[in-house]
Amino acid sequence: MLLKKLGLGTRILIGIVIGFIIGFASPDLTKMLSPLGEVFLRMLKMLIVPLVFFSITSGVCKMGDVKQLVSIGLRFVAYILITSGLAAALGTFVGMFLGIGSGTTEFLQAGANVKNVDYNFINNVVSWFPANVFESFVKQDMLQIIVFSLFLGVAILFLGKQVKDFVKIIDQGALVMLKITDFVMAFSPIGIASLMATMVTTISGATVKDVIALIAADYITCIVFFLIMYPAMLKSLAGLGPILFFRKISQPMIVAITTTSSAATLPVSLKTAGQKLGLPENVYGFTLPLGNTCGMNGFAVFIGLACIFCANIYGVEITFAKLVLYIFLGIILSVGAAGVKGAGIVMSTVLLQAIGMPLDVIPIFAAIWPVIDPPHTLLNNTSDLVGTAIIGKRLGKMDMDIYEGRKVIADET
Repeated sequence: MLLKKLGLGTRILIGIVIGFIIGFASPDLTKMLSPLGEVFLRMLKMLIVPLVFFSITSGVCKMGDVKQLVSIGLRFVAYILITSGLAAALGTFVGMFLGIGSGTTEFLQAGANVKNVDYNFINNVVSWFPANVFESFVKQDMLQIIVFSLFLGVAILFLGKQVKDFVKIIDQGALVMLKITDFVMAFSPIGIASLMATMVTTISGATVKDVIALIAADYITCIVFFLIMYPAMLKSLAGLGPILFFRKISQPMIVAITTTSSAATLPVSLKTAGQKLGLPENVYGFTLPLGNTCGMNGFAVFIGLACIFCANIYGVEITFAKLVLYIFLGIILSVGAAGVKGAGIVMSTVLLQAIGMPLDVIPIFAAIWPVIDPPHTLLNNTSDLVGTAIIGKRLGKMDMDIYEGRKVIADET
């Protein structure tokens, strides 16, 4: 009874503490409870495709006209590109300043079974456009689903009143998916407790002393970006105080850290944008699903660090041209990285291929990924909410009564 009276955020925090204790005290119990975390992740992933499809399409439809779509869309795409570039640049700077890598190669595991990945930017962009949308849904190709949803939403905008009944179906579909999200999130404290216990046991055995500098550099860069870049953008571009803003988005931040999945955090971010930030669905219904797939500041930070780390290990001279290349790859590859667990490892192989480095370093990245994934996911999801709030505020669409707590939307979870 007492737990029901507590807010979801409080229950999640309790789950984190319990999971943390279990992870340290009893690895056997952690293993027994691990299916609960897996079930929670599977339920979140169950939501992703229909939620993104209905949210983006409904969000585009609610814009009212094509001019508004271009106004919000271009602003958010520019925001994603700029913040990804800044994140990658900061990663390269911190990596160079700390001298990560420093030529140690004895811990590289040669002969790792890593599949080579060919990357071509033009081909990658072409692949965003679905040849068969049903295949895209089955394979959960989020970029293709987003592109199709955008086309569908724009077509509905052009047709207007001719398809008003179809618009109702799309809107009702979005409402149904948000209600299913409520059901799934009611289970979240238990699922997150299990995930936290598992993460504690993983971290304890994953650290390798010779890559501590890389891990430390990653955390330093993420912390700097989180505490300086986002508050500066909120204050200068939207006139919003960062302390209140971060308090408002604490729930998706907690889910992001504990699930380490941007896609799994999307349902919580969507609810937070409407109920806590006072943003309309025709803004966040478009920007958050798009940012969830394309806005990966955390991975952009890692790309900058990984490039410097590998260059130092293999004795490659770091020229100005290479720095430009590293930052460019930070933008492009982070835009193409999926917001699900494990995608960073795959995209790391793409990165090494693109900069002409051996793939022998991949096992090291895989070993430390559980440790560095939480701050990456936090940056990714915070960035989406920051960008959405900035755009909503600048366009005069943010309900400040809701944001400042003068009007409250009840949380049905």
